[in-house]
Amino acid sequence: MKLGQAVVKHRVLILILTLVLLVPSVLGMMATRINYDMLNYLPDDMDTTTGQDILMDEFGKGAFSFLIVEDMPARDIVKLEEQLRTVEHVDTVLWYDSLLDISVPMEMLPQKVYDAFNAGDCTMIAVFFDTSTSADETMQAIASIRDIAGKQCFVSGMSAMVTDLKELCENEEPIYVGLAVVMACIVMMLFMDSWIIPFLFLSSIGAAILINMGTNYFLGEISYLTKALSAVLQLAVTMDYSIFLWHSYCEQRKLQGDQYSAMAAAIHETFTSVIGSSITTIAGFIALCFMTFTLGMDLGIVMAKGVILGVIGCVTTLPAMILVLDKPIEKTRHRALLPSMNKAAKGLTRIFPVFLAVFAIAIVPAYYAYSKTNDAVYYDLGATLPEDMDYVIANTKLKDTFNVGSTHMLLVDASLEPKQVKQMTKELEQVDGVKYVLGMESVVGSLVPQDMIPDSIRSILESDNWELMLINSEYTTASDAVNNQIDQLNSIIKQYDQKGMLIGEAPCTKDMIDITDRDFKVVNTISILAIFLIILFVEKSISLPVILVAVIELSIFINLGIPYLTNTSLPFIAPICISTIQLGATVDYAILMTTRYKKNRFAGMDKREAVSDALSMSIPSIIVSALGLFASTFGVALYSDVDIISSLCTLMARGAIISMLCVILILPAMFMLFDKIISKTTIGFLPKKNH
Repeated sequence: MKLGQAVVKHRVLILILTLVLLVPSVLGMMATRINYDMLNYLPDDMDTTTGQDILMDEFGKGAFSFLIVEDMPARDIVKLEEQLRTVEHVDTVLWYDSLLDISVPMEMLPQKVYDAFNAGDCTMIAVFFDTSTSADETMQAIASIRDIAGKQCFVSGMSAMVTDLKELCENEEPIYVGLAVVMACIVMMLFMDSWIIPFLFLSSIGAAILINMGTNYFLGEISYLTKALSAVLQLAVTMDYSIFLWHSYCEQRKLQGDQYSAMAAAIHETFTSVIGSSITTIAGFIALCFMTFTLGMDLGIVMAKGVILGVIGCVTTLPAMILVLDKPIEKTRHRALLPSMNKAAKGLTRIFPVFLAVFAIAIVPAYYAYSKTNDAVYYDLGATLPEDMDYVIANTKLKDTFNVGSTHMLLVDASLEPKQVKQMTKELEQVDGVKYVLGMESVVGSLVPQDMIPDSIRSILESDNWELMLINSEYTTASDAVNNQIDQLNSIIKQYDQKGMLIGEAPCTKDMIDITDRDFKVVNTISILAIFLIILFVEKSISLPVILVAVIELSIFINLGIPYLTNTSLPFIAPICISTIQLGATVDYAILMTTRYKKNRFAGMDKREAVSDALSMSIPSIIVSALGLFASTFGVALYSDVDIISSLCTLMARGAIISMLCVILILPAMFMLFDKIISKTTIGFLPKKNH
């Protein structure tokens, strides 16, 4: 109550302070770097990550791209090379004239080296950068190369994908937020009883979102996925709290003498009820921090922080706005679209055995479909980008013209005997799908003495400690074929050099596949356990956490089982994130109804009356909240060309509706069935006289 009274008393000061905080928040948001490379989130101790560091430290090379040049004379290609070398952060440009003088016919090259650079009227130039794949400098260099090269040239590789993805996301993100705001606003204007209150909700939540995005500056950088989803997610998840406050305030207006006393009481009630539901949501996001793939920590920290700021805004900024604009709000009241739910609640309570049967019948097939979700995920995020994107066009040409699906880089000990390197190379080239291996031996030939190799070539392929080799594969990144190929290559490499490392996009993606499969199980277990313990503590019950988590888990099983049943592929991160986000975000609905049910039973109502009243009082809040989450994510799902964002938003939108139906239909049936067990396993459930 003291908090509520303080907010009421200092309402104008709170609004001024909120506005002041927005200035550094906007500056912090603009200064926060955005990372567009998923592979950056692999653990530091993996061979693929360590190898990337060695490549940078020993060879001065980070990212690399293939430049495919169509129908251009050799003399013009030489001029193009010279221009490419002038681009800032381009370390090495490798074409056949790096090995032979341009006056010497290209046909004088070893056959596999010739084939590596030529196919029909196309030639290929390898470009190495002295910065990492997703560095801002690399992306700027890619843009400069495209400007220089013109329409006859196509730039492939991870850095090209990251560059195009950044441009696409920056163009789409303002529209994401706009769609989410407009759709959520329409829902609230239709289903709430004031034309103005939705705008106050959005203003309060918007301020919390800006402060959250601004404080990301202290994290150093966030992923593009976190940036794209966090505003939409924070809006959708924390809207519940605003709705709860408004409904509580409206109830208190009927009981209290004036709006100030009503608001103080509403803040007290809201804070008490929201604290439990917000902690469960925060726990769901914090569970993501336990992922080995550290993108989970990135998203988890930002979203947990966003929920905390959303709760603070709900009990400070929003009440202050409502009180300051009390007169306009009262003048613009209208009849809510949702009718009284008393009859519906009584009817649903009467036929509760039907919904128990639905639960019993649905749980096994839903879980089976859910357990198969990971069989349908994909890891090659570039494959789902729009077909007219420059990167996609270049990669298609690389595959169609040169039959190169992916390129691996191999680092082996420089002290390895040339004979061993030659034998290892032969074995590597016999692995299915390997087109060729390019190293010092294959480039200069075995007849050239080591001391006669030009320094220009040696510096590209050798350092004091390591020799670099390129392995071109016919198989595409993230395919089963390339993953089997990588296993075979690693097996051969380790026979010759235990410290040898295979790096590149495909090996990194294989590592990502291995660790995210484990992450899915770990995060799921942690989120369920954490939320179970929180509900146990908040509701002071052993049975209620089991019932609430079971109902929400059914909705998650159905939601994530649908892609398996419809043969729809999902991005690898979707099942991990959605299982925790849906559990954390929609368990609020169950807690809201449970709190009312407990309150009614303690007040002396019988089982049926308590459940029916809790259902009728909760349905409006649950429907508005679920439709708000649905509306704010569904528009983004339809609009976005980035499949990972579109898929996540589709799952969140669908999950909100499924969770809403499960809580409204199945949870009351559970209360009816297990009321006796709940009463015996819950502290303070029944008044003392009934014990």
